[in-house]
Order: sequence, then structure tokens, then C-alpha cells
Amino acid sequence: MANLEENISERIDWGEKAVVGEKHKGTERNADWTGTLLNNAHIGLPSPAPDVVKCSLISGECLYFHYGCDGQDDRGWGCGYRTLQTMASWLCQSWAPPPPKGKCRPPPSLPEIQHALVAMGDKLAMFAGSREWIGTFEAALVLDYYYDVPCKVVHVRGGGVELERAVEELHQHFQSQGSPVMMGGDRDNSSKGILGVCTRHGGQGSYLLVMDPHYYGPRLEMTSVQGLGWVSWKKVGSLDHSSFYNLCLPQTSRKLNG
Repeated sequence: MANLEENISERIDWGEKAVVGEKHKGTERNADWTGTLLNNAHIGLPSPAPDVVKCSLISGECLYFHYGCDGQDDRGWGCGYRTLQTMASWLCQSWAPPPPKGKCRPPPSLPEIQHALVAMGDKLAMFAGSREWIGTFEAALVLDYYYDVPCKVVHVRGGGVELERAVEELHQHFQSQGSPVMMGGDRDNSSKGILGVCTRHGGQGSYLLVMDPHYYGPRLEMTSVQGLGWVSWKKVGSLDHSSFYNLCLPQTSRKLNG
């Protein structure tokens, strides 16, 4: 059964998944680079099964952050950062009060994420400028640091049945909080953004709507992102049964309703 785990981080995927697309050329960072990112890359995906009885998705909008999307080559270590940036983009687009009353901080860059963790005392000074990965625990710290949004970190002891038992908590999260979730593990060590969950009739299993940050290459259109599987439905039962999983769930309803 899922339970709360306060201080567990996961390793990341080290590039085993094939990269699709032309060789990516880095571009200079500029103030409006996020304007080139695909928004709501999950829109239009068909239902994962014909007998779905319950489906819960994020509310609002988020950007698809992935390896190299800002010109920094972070292959092999940056997937957790990219999932965190996607979560931050949701806070800016769907949670913060709109201007002129509200002004949301843009998603932090990779160096800004590292410097925040050093400033909080979670990492040593040498972490800044490194190629060290981050996991769900660090993501929770950074969202609280930059956006004053607390996160619930749930530890699921294994895939398969244990992960299926956590599905109801994901349904409740998307229905009450509406924000993207970060997921990672140990044997299955790739960071994933979770944008939704669907459950089939009669206990036949569930599906997760996964936004995979491991794509590296030029900007893809919506049809390509979905067609190549970078944003897709994944059977919960297809995930590694021998891996534990951590889920980082931003707690946004308090301020949305306050």
C-alpha cells in the first residue's frame, strides 16, 4: 500500500531510450525560450481502452519540457529537472492569479534549480553547475522554495499490485488538486510526468498518462510527440514490478480555494 515517505530520491534514466529526430543543436538561452515549447501535449489522445469507467486528468495547461529544450544538453541526468519544470509551468499557467493581480515566476532553469537546493542547504556548494540528478524529494523542495507550494511525497513499495493500489490516490489528486505529478523509482529509474489516470471496468487494471522528458531533438508537433510515444497512456501493469516508485503531488487546492 502507498505510504508517505519524506526523504527518498530516485536515480534517473541514463539514456537507454532511443532518441528520435534530427541532431539537436543548442541555442542561446533567452528570456522567452519557453515560448517555443509545446503546450498541453496530451490533448487529443484517445482513451486507452474502450471499457474505461473512471478517468481523471490535470486541470488547466502545462508545457512539455524535455532534454535540451532550452539549449542545454542534459541527456543522462536532467529528466527530473525537466519534469519539475513542467510542474512549474502548470503553476504559472493554471494556478497563479492572472495579471495584473498576480505575477508568476517562470519555470526555473536547471542552474536556478541547483542554486535553490544549495541555498536551502539540501546540497553542498559543489552541486551547483554539476550534472547530478534530482528526484521527487528535491522537486518538492524546489516547488516550495520558488512557489510556496507544499508537496506530498508518496512512496509505493513496488510496481504491479502495489502501484495499482496507489491509483485511487492519483484519481483523488487530479480531482482535488489538478496539478501534474512527478514519478520516479529505483530499478525503473526514469523520471516521468503523470498528467492523468484511467481505470478500466471490473478491476482490469489502470493506465497512467505519461509525459516522458527524455526526448532530445528539435521541436516536435503534437502529432509527432504523441505518435512517437513521448506523451502516451501506459498500463500500470507494464511498469517494473520489482521497482519502488515515488510520487510527488503538489498540494494546490488550499490556495486555489483560499
